Amino acid sequence: MLERTHQVPPIDLHQFPSLFSSGAASVCDPGARFGLRRTIFQVEFELSRGGTKRGRTAVIVGAQWGDEGKGKIVDVLTQTFSVVARYAGGHNAGHTVIINGKKFILQLVPGGILRPECISVVGNGVVIDPLAFLKEVASLRSAGVKVDGNLFVSNRAQVILPYHRMMELGSENAPGRVKIGTTSRGIGPSYEDKIARRGLRVADLLDTQLLRTHIENACREKNTIAHALFNSEPLDADKMFREYADAAEQIRPFVRDTALLLNRALAEGKSIVFEGAQGTMLDIDHGTYPFVTSSSATSGGAATGTGVPPTSIDTVIGITKAYCTRVGSGPFPSELLDAQGEDLRKRGNEFGAVTGRPRRTGWLDLPLLRYAGMINGISWLVVTKLDVLDHLTEIPVCVGYKVDGKQTDEVPAQACGYEKIECVYRNMPGWASPTQNIRTVEGLPKAAREYLAFIEKETAARVAMISTGPDREQTILVPEFISELELKNC
Repeated sequence: MLERTHQVPPIDLHQFPSLFSSGAASVCDPGARFGLRRTIFQVEFELSRGGTKRGRTAVIVGAQWGDEGKGKIVDVLTQTFSVVARYAGGHNAGHTVIINGKKFILQLVPGGILRPECISVVGNGVVIDPLAFLKEVASLRSAGVKVDGNLFVSNRAQVILPYHRMMELGSENAPGRVKIGTTSRGIGPSYEDKIARRGLRVADLLDTQLLRTHIENACREKNTIAHALFNSEPLDADKMFREYADAAEQIRPFVRDTALLLNRALAEGKSIVFEGAQGTMLDIDHGTYPFVTSSSATSGGAATGTGVPPTSIDTVIGITKAYCTRVGSGPFPSELLDAQGEDLRKRGNEFGAVTGRPRRTGWLDLPLLRYAGMINGISWLVVTKLDVLDHLTEIPVCVGYKVDGKQTDEVPAQACGYEKIECVYRNMPGWASPTQNIRTVEGLPKAAREYLAFIEKETAARVAMISTGPDREQTILVPEFISELELKNC
């Protein structure tokens, strides 16, 4: 079904020389500034004039605690969309895509990179470890993936340096510290430096003198703090500078003003998928704080994390598993701590794509799904891993919460508030038959269709796609969704 989907022509890179040309223009060059102003004016004019059809946009957002299968769904959509833009997180987020049995694990690079006709953008809301980025690029090249000319990195994205990892490891293991369960890859401390206005951005990484000064000053400060608080060994500033100055030259060809690139693509009628990382319940503002990530994982992050205005967002697509999982510490109302939970973990292969950590498992939580729908403005839901439930004759679903015996619609603001929650369950009939080779909604067992219809009714969002296995081809697209997003499925 999917292999015959229409292929959108690639963006003509030569049409936009100011956006795609090799190397980043100096911000201190008056000529470059004049050319940039002229290009920005052209973008604004073309976006506002009546005769130009703006490209379509869709935000892909996790509706649970991450690991919902966003990578596969982005990969499926890029059969039609021209650009994929990642807007949050770092290399702690792993997207797994399986194509004809071959597995690709993407950490920083957006899922669109697996289609040679698609442009992939790492937006300004992402924090980038230069060495991790270059390692991933090298791995993709060795696998025959077209990277050069298809992948661009924002000059405004924050850079992760070794002292960020040092600070996170020390903090996470400090006595008395509430363990959040971070990946200790420096993500949080990099965002801390961003908000404190002492971070290093990609544009600064390319400025050799500025890079040297920044590393010397930062190491002096971080070494002192880390030694005093965590008794950490000091980092060598000279060694760090040499390593990252070399990395900067390798990254330089990828660097662009990606906000301008994306808005220009929209002005020319190109379609964009905005790729989130983690999930709604890990959002720094709206998640189960403090057991959250350090960035805006909700749909609002697509605007702030790429420079595309909110008014240009057409559709928000929420991704949810047919059950629920979570990695690391923190609240999980519908968690299963018994043999059923272990069975779901094994059948669903619930282990982190990047870290390998086992995921906690539980039944589908509709109150949280409704909350995610409200926060993100989700109009379409994608239900993944439906096949993991194929063996069940009965499927419990959390349909509501009770606190002190009273029903509530509120999701607690404090993590301790979840300790008072009692889940109200409804048992849905299972289908006890395989779904992996089914390619249409009508072909699904009646009980499976009823399960999906129940999710639609309870969340007020329409089911757009159903994933019945890890491979790209094991995906069912709903005709109404195909029509609304102008997808091709013939």
